[in-house]
Amino acid sequence: MSSYRVISGDSHIYEPSDLWAERAEPKFKDRLPHVEPAEPGAVDLNGRPQRDSWICEGQFLMQFGGDPKTGVRFEDPAGLLAAPRSEDAMLKGAFIPEEHVKDNELDGIDVSIVYPTLGCYLFGVQDGLLLDSIFRSYNDWVAEWCDTIPDKLKGIAVINNDDVGVAVKEMERCRKMGLIGAMITVAPLDTQLYDQPVYEPMWAASQDLDMPLSLHAATNRAGFFSSPLNLRPAYVTCMHHWIETSLADIILSGVLDRYPKIKIGSVEHELAWVPHFIDRLDNTYTQRVGPWLTENRLKDDLLPSDQFRTNCFLGFQEDALGLKDRDIIGIDCLQWGSDYPHLESTFPRSREIIDGMMIGCTDEEKAKIVGGNCAEMYHI
Repeated sequence: MSSYRVISGDSHIYEPSDLWAERAEPKFKDRLPHVEPAEPGAVDLNGRPQRDSWICEGQFLMQFGGDPKTGVRFEDPAGLLAAPRSEDAMLKGAFIPEEHVKDNELDGIDVSIVYPTLGCYLFGVQDGLLLDSIFRSYNDWVAEWCDTIPDKLKGIAVINNDDVGVAVKEMERCRKMGLIGAMITVAPLDTQLYDQPVYEPMWAASQDLDMPLSLHAATNRAGFFSSPLNLRPAYVTCMHHWIETSLADIILSGVLDRYPKIKIGSVEHELAWVPHFIDRLDNTYTQRVGPWLTENRLKDDLLPSDQFRTNCFLGFQEDALGLKDRDIIGIDCLQWGSDYPHLESTFPRSREIIDGMMIGCTDEEKAKIVGGNCAEMYHI
């Protein structure tokens, strides 16, 4: 892989425990995400010692320290059970931009597209106004973090789209700060699904700002993944359920028809579900009965699968099975990411894993999948 530029289309940071305390808007200063210590002797659902937890409004978000055990799965799988309890014990690249870039260099990665960690679960905060404030503070922080080494670190804004007008203003503000894309909830409120006209200004802003929209795993609105009861293996296994539903709402309601330059993507849901999904899109569009069959016809006799391949991107990590169907999915859709520094990350064996997955791919295909597609979409 040495001849290819490698861009991780899905890397992460860990938010420092004082992020919101230092940047609080006065009216929300007592309601912000914060770390609370575990009760002595407490255990989690798996019977392991309970760690300190991120809490907001009395609601559990995730255990502090999350899973910054990247690389341990290759050397000591049992060590995954012993997550660090303090920032001092965590991987430095999870917090410090210079260390993040050093780890990328060790792993053969040239550029990181940076997503949050706690920020995914923050979509579970119920109060939309509070969430807007929380995300503004995060976006300020991550823009500064990436600006430390701007040619190596590219940040994604986090946007709450309960109020679409507020969302559009925050997208505009973040674009001016240098953030290159926006992460929105993979599963919006039931009262405001993605096939509704209220989102038209957001789709327009995404296209006009040239700011791709990412629907990342575990960003369900209204707290589905914020409950530890729902972080069960079955739910984690089936996370692609929500991305399929939201993308179907977007595509079958004609969003990609009305905004032909928009880019909307799935991040960290892998690939193997896609061939069946786009086949069902086309089947629904051509065979199923409903008033939208006549109301939402696509231009130029296109099928939903055609627009999917043109306008959608797919961030994945390790899916050799899905790559076998790359011609059905569309080579130009595929964007590899390391998921550094999470426990399932490919670090520090990313190049080895990429080579193993891509046996059978042409050199041109490899170059696109491991960096070219991401570079083109984000103008890197």
